[in-house]
Amino acid sequence: MNAIGIRTLDDVDGIHEAARVLDEVWGERGTMPANILRALEHAGNYVVGLFDGDRMIGASAAFFGPPAERSMHSHITGILPGHQGRGLGRQLKEHQRAWALERGVGHITWTFDPLVARNAYFNLAVLGARATEYLVDHYGAMADAVNRGDESDRLMVKWALAEPPGPRPTDAETLAVVAVPADIEALRRSDPPAAAEWRRRMRDDLGGHLASGHRIGGFDRRGYLIVR
Repeated sequence: MNAIGIRTLDDVDGIHEAARVLDEVWGERGTMPANILRALEHAGNYVVGLFDGDRMIGASAAFFGPPAERSMHSHITGILPGHQGRGLGRQLKEHQRAWALERGVGHITWTFDPLVARNAYFNLAVLGARATEYLVDHYGAMADAVNRGDESDRLMVKWALAEPPGPRPTDAETLAVVAVPADIEALRRSDPPAAAEWRRRMRDDLGGHLASGHRIGGFDRRGYLIVR
């Protein structure tokens, strides 16, 4: 087995390869154009490739937020099919965390589709990021193979880099549980109306809880754990 490594992409060839990898992950040309990746990297932002030996199998890009906030926003991270489920996403996030801390960044934000259960578990339960906002149709219509035909609702999360994950709320502390489908991506392919109904339900339930002042205290096999 080849060694897995993460390297900053500071050359044109590497930047173009990262753009190609991200196109393959999302199934659409121009997912993250090479010229944008190059501009982000040249301005001092986070642009890296994930390598299995000499082959790039993933990429990630993040950019700094307002100076006073000491923050960074992680815009895109993708790993090629066939390499997922090996803990590589955790490896990339830990690399991003170390890179950010070295530059005085206190927290990283990003968005994810609240219907994707594995991402919710990873972000909230494994990393310990805190959900801060429900964003309705955040990117508008998206034409890539992952999101095509669905509205782009997203959950914004904030990862405090120097803090350990908090404890999962107890049953007594949990006001409600908002369920998620087992595999929304498969459901979009097999039953688009059912997937669309899940989107509406999630927007009403999870978005409604956050709008009313409740918080997401964690995530487990049942779904999002809602607390005061």
